[in-house]
Amino acid sequence: MEFVDKLPPMDLMRSEKMTLVQLIIPVESAYRAVSYLGELGLLQFRDQLNADKSPFQRIFVNQVKRCGEMSRKLRFLKDQISKAGLLSSHHSVLQPNVELEELEAQLAEHETELIEMNHNSEKLRQTCNELLEFKMVLQKAGAFLVSKSHAVAEERELDEHVYSDENYVETASLLEQEMRSGASNQSGLQYISGIICKSKILRFERMLFRATRGNMLFNQAPADENIVDPVSDEKVEKTIFVVFFSGQQAKTKILKISEAFGANCYPVPEDITKQRQITREVLSRLSELEATLDAGIRHRDKALASIEFHLTKWMNMVRREKAVYDTLNMLNFDVTKKCLVGEGWCPVFAKTQIQEALQRATFDCNSQVGIIFHLMDAMESPPTYFRTNRLTNAFQEIVDAYGVARYQEANPALYTVITFPFLFAVMFGDWGHGLCLLLGALILIARETKLASQKLGSFMEMLFGGRYVLLLMALFSIYCGLIYNEFFSVPFHIFGGSAYKCRDSSCSDAYTAGLIKYRDPYPFGVDPRWRGSRSELPFLNSLKMKMSVLFGVAQMNLGIILSYFNACFFGSALDIRYQFVPQMIFLNSLFGYLSLLIVIKWCTGSQADLYHVMIYMFLSPTDDLGDNQLFWGQRPLQILLLILAIVAVPWMLFPKPFILKKLHTERFQGRTYGILGTSEMDLEVEPDSAREHHEDFNFSEIFVHQMIHSIEFVLGAVSNTASYLRLWALSLAHSELSTVFYEKVLLLAWGYDSIVIRLIGLAVFAFATAFILLMMESLSAFLHALRLHWVEFQSKFYHGDGYKFKPFSFSSLTEDED
Repeated sequence: MEFVDKLPPMDLMRSEKMTLVQLIIPVESAYRAVSYLGELGLLQFRDQLNADKSPFQRIFVNQVKRCGEMSRKLRFLKDQISKAGLLSSHHSVLQPNVELEELEAQLAEHETELIEMNHNSEKLRQTCNELLEFKMVLQKAGAFLVSKSHAVAEERELDEHVYSDENYVETASLLEQEMRSGASNQSGLQYISGIICKSKILRFERMLFRATRGNMLFNQAPADENIVDPVSDEKVEKTIFVVFFSGQQAKTKILKISEAFGANCYPVPEDITKQRQITREVLSRLSELEATLDAGIRHRDKALASIEFHLTKWMNMVRREKAVYDTLNMLNFDVTKKCLVGEGWCPVFAKTQIQEALQRATFDCNSQVGIIFHLMDAMESPPTYFRTNRLTNAFQEIVDAYGVARYQEANPALYTVITFPFLFAVMFGDWGHGLCLLLGALILIARETKLASQKLGSFMEMLFGGRYVLLLMALFSIYCGLIYNEFFSVPFHIFGGSAYKCRDSSCSDAYTAGLIKYRDPYPFGVDPRWRGSRSELPFLNSLKMKMSVLFGVAQMNLGIILSYFNACFFGSALDIRYQFVPQMIFLNSLFGYLSLLIVIKWCTGSQADLYHVMIYMFLSPTDDLGDNQLFWGQRPLQILLLILAIVAVPWMLFPKPFILKKLHTERFQGRTYGILGTSEMDLEVEPDSAREHHEDFNFSEIFVHQMIHSIEFVLGAVSNTASYLRLWALSLAHSELSTVFYEKVLLLAWGYDSIVIRLIGLAVFAFATAFILLMMESLSAFLHALRLHWVEFQSKFYHGDGYKFKPFSFSSLTEDED
């Protein structure tokens, strides 16, 4: 034990030692002190001093509102820049610093300017759309107003007398001439022309027909151009219509219905000369408006580009300011109203760095009063903090997904780094598939710097975060694949020749009569001659099933041993005597003994039936074993192990609750007066800051909890061992599925002389390998390995009821916190 105590502490074995600290900060240096602590990122503030106050009753609520308003303006500017397509990932590093007040004024000015430009642009776009609609109505509606012969005559007259005259002067203006919707002829026939959305045209026509009782003629034609909606910036398909009717009452109805359907009506003269004149004026106004609109858009884009150059820096600045004031709101004024008092957790190793940061803040503020930093005793458990790197972080996240470790308890992530990818590889063992995974992992790692700075999708982000998990899974898959001797299900003579040969040169009876052993065993892994032989499946099934049991018993024993180290660390002798010892005895009396039998059978080559041995160990332990005896003294050993397993159950169940009751009675009936909880003796007995509250002792609750824990362990020892057989099942399924794709797809296609069939077979094989074996099978093996660690391994020692250390740090701020 002295040797173990002298070993250096492991960062991942137990969480960092934490301490509760109190800060008393003068008001003038509070902002700078919190900013420096945010840059350091090693102090987690507690919000208990202001727990009874709502967010609107905090000290710095106005500053938080101010930062929130600035964040809203920045989001507005970012949306405008994004809509204009001007967002860029490259920004200049050397940018002038700006004060918060100056930034606030700039943002208000930019927002006002952009809103005004958007409003003007929207009005110009609306006017431009009206002129464009008017132009299309003039072009399309003219065909409905005159007969074809009349239109031809008018065109000829216009060409001869108007367009050929060089002194032609426009005598009417679009803005001056009053257009009538207009009387068409002496019979009193009138018309209304306009434009409407294409999606509304059928309902519009039906409504007009009903309103006029069918006394109207409706003509329509699709518009040549789509109209851009100034609000949504989406193109809308429209249709031009002309309605012929008679009577003033019908005209009133049609105009009201047009207004209700959002149709725009435009006056179109019947005279083709006037139509030409108006069309020229519309085109002239339209070109002027488009030039004005383009100039406005260029000016707006130029303003947005200048804003975008500083946008990232401004957003980070406001985000940091808001985080500082949110943190300052966790502090409270002392009685003098001149200092702010705050509490928080920090790692023990970070005390010196925090004190240096606070001293620097005091010096930079020219404050006459220093910041007081002192340690406190805490009643609640501290947060859990592990220092991880790029390799271990993903494995720590896998463990934390089950539950964050209790403060200073043994961390499964230390062992998961190796056991998780190894158990995955046992189910996924194929060194060809492992090479494919390795290639993918190496690509992610090689592009690590580039991908880390990009915003990835949810799937790619998860894959990139687990790139080192994927790397280890690939390496272990290659190792297990070499042991299984499978390369896309094909065996290779990598480590020398086979130890077996066929009975004749044709090898025709290899699957029926079997093979003959003629030399020493294959040096590494499974002999390639097993593939396709009569004994292939029975041999591999037996090997992988027994191997799964051995791995399972070994990992469960590791979990129980870690519970011993937890009990030693927390000084709980009861857990060692009445939990660790009986659990080790029970598990190894049954399944440790089974593992021993498996190893002896492998070493001796015995034909004993292990199923029969284990079943009759319970049913008739005194009977003679006969041919199933593997070593001398096996029967008395089995009786002894059975008695120990039976004794271990009440050993786990009864002593601990009664001893706890006795200790509680002695403590709270006048021996040490421990109920006061604040005496000097308590401070000596419990120096750790993780001192727990002394709760009321409930014997029935303790006993029921112990009974549930004992029953769960006894039943779990059986079910968990059986659960490890999934290693065998998934390994067999992966191997057989790979064999099916190789033999029934690739080899079958290769048996044809056609190059087309061969290419199709190769494509199907590649697709099945990539999407079924590499994606679906790897995901299945990943989830099963996850279950084995969460349930079978971690349940033996891991409580997982802690909470993460979340320090105030600028580096952890994200866009979601704007």
